[in-house]
Amino acid sequence: MKRFCCFFVLLIGVVSMSACDKSRTVVTEDLLHHRFVLIKFNTQDISMDKHAFIEFGEHLTVNGKMCNRFFGQSSLEDGVIKSPGLAMTRMLCPDEQLNQLDFILGELFSHGAQVKIDQQGDKTFLQLSDKTNQLVFELKDLM
Repeated sequence: MKRFCCFFVLLIGVVSMSACDKSRTVVTEDLLHHRFVLIKFNTQDISMDKHAFIEFGEHLTVNGKMCNRFFGQSSLEDGVIKSPGLAMTRMLCPDEQLNQLDFILGELFSHGAQVKIDQQGDKTFLQLSDKTNQLVFELKDLM
């Protein structure tokens, strides 16, 4: 009986510890009033001097810039963010990578992107992804 109790306590400990490793679903409050700067597209690093960013405001409005500026109303449900009516300026950019990112960002918001937030030390990262693309942003609030 003593062995069974020890085994049961150990099992409960392992289960509770593994629950700590699971990431929680991102909620609106995790995004509100934050500015994230793009640092990675798929496996490719993005130079900070490209000034690509995304911001979330009241009622989960979204705005930012890749090559072109964009803005819209988004919704977040079960870890998926969408903004099907995302508006974007349509200028051709001399930087082909930023042109590509404009298109990809539009697709992610139109069809819905999985959204994750990851804390690594004193840095916070936002990840937007679908089956083929992943954008990683670093939290860089202005204030």
